[in-house]
Amino acid sequence: MKAAPFAYVRPTRLADVVAELVAADEQGGGKVIAGGQSLVPVLAMRLGRPGTLVDITQVPELGQVGVSDGVLRIGAAVRQRRIEREYRGTVPLLSQALPWIGHREIRSRGTVCGSLAHADPSSELPAVALCLGATLDVAGPDGRRQVAADDFFVGAMTTALGPTDVVTSVRMPLPGRGEGFGFSEVARRHGDFALAGVGVRVRIRDGEIRDAHVTSFGVSDRPQRRDLGPALAEAITRSDGSATDLASRLTEATDAMAADVVTTGGDSSGSPAYRRRLVRTLAARELARAYTSTLRSVAA
Repeated sequence: MKAAPFAYVRPTRLADVVAELVAADEQGGGKVIAGGQSLVPVLAMRLGRPGTLVDITQVPELGQVGVSDGVLRIGAAVRQRRIEREYRGTVPLLSQALPWIGHREIRSRGTVCGSLAHADPSSELPAVALCLGATLDVAGPDGRRQVAADDFFVGAMTTALGPTDVVTSVRMPLPGRGEGFGFSEVARRHGDFALAGVGVRVRIRDGEIRDAHVTSFGVSDRPQRRDLGPALAEAITRSDGSATDLASRLTEATDAMAADVVTTGGDSSGSPAYRRRLVRTLAARELARAYTSTLRSVAA
């Protein structure tokens, strides 16, 4: 199939982007496009028929990326591959997740903010943003505002954005001392949508676990975050200190978490029970790895 007819505009100022979205909203609706890796297939299958596409790639401020004030700020037109190449390790969880997104060619066009705004339940980047407590900068006809990742993802492919809003950037916090991360997912083939995946952030202060967040994706209508800090602390007291043994001690807690967060009805690729097993196993493994690696880094 081919996309339904649409108008195409390419403003060079953020104010004009918002103005075009306002005008489009009065004439059948508009959509922002930057990389197009999510939007173009939707258009081609006629699952969406916006009257206007607003291309934001020529707005200079939206193509900027940099580190300041303890965050990595990524503009809305910045490609995933650029972050993967130029900012490897700056935000460890983001660096761990990026190679799992599609294929290199897709990451060369797709944008970080575009993936967040699309909010696919199986997408890696919304889970990363939620796990890290990222903040999204949004512009609209009423001005600019900041939206926490906790409040941004509302449901499957649904966010806190209004029809005339545009994400201008995302702010990912840099890691502090005593923080460790883990990421893993399972898909039928590399580049396919995840059947289930987890992102993990562990924080240790003064030898004690401050929190241990596990964010799951691909198993609900949006990423789901849970704090397993108490369970991790209890498992450590019974473990021999190895990541393998610690993971085995965590399976009871991660099994309970999986029963809570997996709400999908299942499909031909996997039943809800199968996805619960995946979440349980991946969460226990990545929690154990993140904790043991953090402990080593603190002791060094």
